[in-house]
Amino acid sequence: MKKTALVTGATSGIGRATARILAQNNYKIILCGRRKDRLNELENELSEFTEIHTLCFDVRDKKAVFDSINSLPTDFSTIDVLINNAGNAHGLEPIQDGNIDDWDAMIDINVKGLLYVSKAIIPKMIEQKSGHIINIGSTAGKEVYANGNVYCASKFAVDALNKAMRIDLNPYGIRVGAIHPGMVETEFSEVRFKGDSDRAANTYKGLTPLSAEDIADIIHFVVSRPYHVNIADLIVMPTAQASATIVKRESIS
Repeated sequence: MKKTALVTGATSGIGRATARILAQNNYKIILCGRRKDRLNELENELSEFTEIHTLCFDVRDKKAVFDSINSLPTDFSTIDVLINNAGNAHGLEPIQDGNIDDWDAMIDINVKGLLYVSKAIIPKMIEQKSGHIINIGSTAGKEVYANGNVYCASKFAVDALNKAMRIDLNPYGIRVGAIHPGMVETEFSEVRFKGDSDRAANTYKGLTPLSAEDIADIIHFVVSRPYHVNIADLIVMPTAQASATIVKRESIS
C-alpha cells in the first residue's frame, strides 16, 4: 500500500525536489504551495509516477491551512509523512536596521506556518498511531551569525519545536525529526536579497553549495528507514562550509 506524503513549499527548491524523489519512489504526494501555476506544472510532471493532489494556500493563513487540509479527499486523507518545508528569509541587516515587515514574514511563515500545518495534521496521526514529521530547519537554528538575528531566532524556534514534538508525540508512535541544511543553492538567497541576483550569486561564489536534490535525497533516506529507526536531528553542510561563518572559497580569476 502506498504511503502519502504532504510537502509544504513544494513549488520550488527543497520542497519541489523532495516531492519529485518521493513520487519516483512510490509515495502519493500532496503538493502544497502559494503559486497555483507551479503546482499545476509539478502535478503534470509527477502524475507520470504516482497519484498527486494539490492544495494552494499560504501557510501564514490559518483559516486557509485548516480549510485546505480538511478538504482532502478520502484517498489522500491518511497522511503518513509530513514535510514541514515552507520557510523563508527576508533581509540581512543588523537588528537595529531590521524591517519589521520582514520580521513578521519570517516568524509567520517559519514558525506559525509550521505550527498551523502540524496542528491540522497531527490529530489524524495520533488517531492512526503512526506518522512521520520532518521539520526543515537550518544551521541558522544551531548557530547565530551577524545580521541573522530574527531569521536565526525563527529557526532556533523550529529546532525547539522539533524537540518538543518528538517528546509530546512519543506516546503515539509518531516519528519526528529535523534536517538542518547549511548553504543550499535555491531561490532562497534571491528571496532574502529581494531579487538582487548579483548579491544572491555572491553567496555561493568560489564554492560548491548543496543542491535541493542533495537535501531531498537525505529526506528520502530518513523517511525510508525501518519504523523503529528515527533520525531525530541532522545537520548537513557542503564540504566547503565548516560553520555559519567559516567557509572555504576558491579564488576566482
